[in-house]
Amino acid sequence: MPSLGGLEAVFFLTRKAGVDCLDGMVLIQAMDLSGRDFALLGVKNGRVRVGLGPFSETEECPREGVAFYVNDFQLSDSRPWRIPSEVVELSLEDLSQGDLEVDWQEMSVEGFAGVFTEIGEAIQRGIFEKSVPVVTEMGKITAGCPVSLIGKLAGAGESFYPYAWVHQGKGFCGLTPELLLHLRKGRLKTMALAGTAKADEKTIFAFDEKEIREHEYVAQTLVASLSDIGMVKRSTRRVMNLGSLVHFHTPIEVFMYGDYPLEYLVRKMHPTPALGPLPRTEETMSMLVDWRKRLGCPAYFGAPFGIFDHGEFHAVVMIRGIHWSGEEIMVPSGCGVIEASRLTNEWRELGLKRDAIKQRFSI
Repeated sequence: MPSLGGLEAVFFLTRKAGVDCLDGMVLIQAMDLSGRDFALLGVKNGRVRVGLGPFSETEECPREGVAFYVNDFQLSDSRPWRIPSEVVELSLEDLSQGDLEVDWQEMSVEGFAGVFTEIGEAIQRGIFEKSVPVVTEMGKITAGCPVSLIGKLAGAGESFYPYAWVHQGKGFCGLTPELLLHLRKGRLKTMALAGTAKADEKTIFAFDEKEIREHEYVAQTLVASLSDIGMVKRSTRRVMNLGSLVHFHTPIEVFMYGDYPLEYLVRKMHPTPALGPLPRTEETMSMLVDWRKRLGCPAYFGAPFGIFDHGEFHAVVMIRGIHWSGEEIMVPSGCGVIEASRLTNEWRELGLKRDAIKQRFSI
């Protein structure tokens, strides 16, 4: 297939998606391609793989070719592997950008405050050391098409992985800094990414005991959980600068003892303590899922999203993104709550994360 560029690329991807867009996009509405979906994931060199539907769905990853892994946070889809009808590679820099007009609902702290209190009580009872509630800002699209925001994934820098999935008028897209796992020839790479502050607080952030403790929960748990499948190498914790925000980041590598099915590795690692409870048990997961539902969290927020590409597997954690269904649009954000957490600080962190997303997409 020839390479795609400029407006041609955006039109190609958009019409293939079959999404009904607002604000007079007549050409898209006139196309009889309502059954076409697409998946997109960028892994290196500013270029992305795009799989075009219709997709076939399978329980297990194919042995060769290209397949996308799409599942919700609870990993409830028994056929998560999506094999595209066509695959193209392109640069996000070539894509034109569109805008949305959104009527946002006013945020209320009441629901989060109740969940925050429940988490604190559970920590006091010894059920948790840490959990990650999610708050979602809701809005209604009044003009524009969410698919046209794909071009705004470009130029974010090497610390981010662009991702997107569109299926029958629903979808999500975003720029995540969090790698779940990269597997190639028996070498697995992952990371601990936890602890957040504004970029202008970077100097003092490096000595913040609460943020360091939250990060160490994640890093130490990952190292311990992976030690049974290979030799684990943990690198030094450092501060990752992501523009308006900074995070603590610890790279982790595993030199594996043998071969393991990708489904096993995904379920072993998801959710990491950066997005899930610590300890991760059936009880603590059930409590977290209940809190997420009560706060209106999209089903795919924080879930793994990946691509198997001719023997190499790359999966990210779907944070820092937007989710939509028809005219409804959602911007979720999560925060790690430990014993030292304070409601005011966590509410502020949630807002900082959503503001960074909205600024990126100009929504």
